[in-house]
Amino acid sequence: MLDGGTVASWPETFEPDALVSRLAVAQVDFVVVGGVAVIAQGYVRLTRDLDIVYARTQRNLDRLGDVLVALHARLRDVREDVPFVPDGRMLRRTEILTLATEHGWLDLLAVPAGAPPYADLRAGADMIEIADVTVAVASIGDLLAMKRAANRPRDIADIEALEAIARLRRP
Repeated sequence: MLDGGTVASWPETFEPDALVSRLAVAQVDFVVVGGVAVIAQGYVRLTRDLDIVYARTQRNLDRLGDVLVALHARLRDVREDVPFVPDGRMLRRTEILTLATEHGWLDLLAVPAGAPPYADLRAGADMIEIADVTVAVASIGDLLAMKRAANRPRDIADIEALEAIARLRRP
């Protein structure tokens, strides 16, 4: 169930490894956040999408847009006849995009609640191997801040798990 009492749908396909790999190979500057980041940090749980935060330079937006076009990205839960071209110009004007792609759901977050500025998020990220590529994954501290800001039931469970992982990793 979602917070509003509606039943959550699931993507027909969810291949986060393929999504991460496509972004990394295209040299998109991004940080994995959300459920996949929680899993990468050591808490096994289900997730139905890949959430990323990305650098907002025009060059990076163009690279990200090229990947989205190649992935046949479309707006999730929006009628097919709504015009949508996920290029660098469009990405410049958006803060949040929830997309369906040929490899599953991808959520783009320009400035997620609780996150530090992108440069700080990226600098503090852990480099973790996902799908045979090493990518930036939000640190436990930054994940905790974002989860606390979102404060949904799923986030509360993630906070408890991430705090436990942080305690186990302390020297």
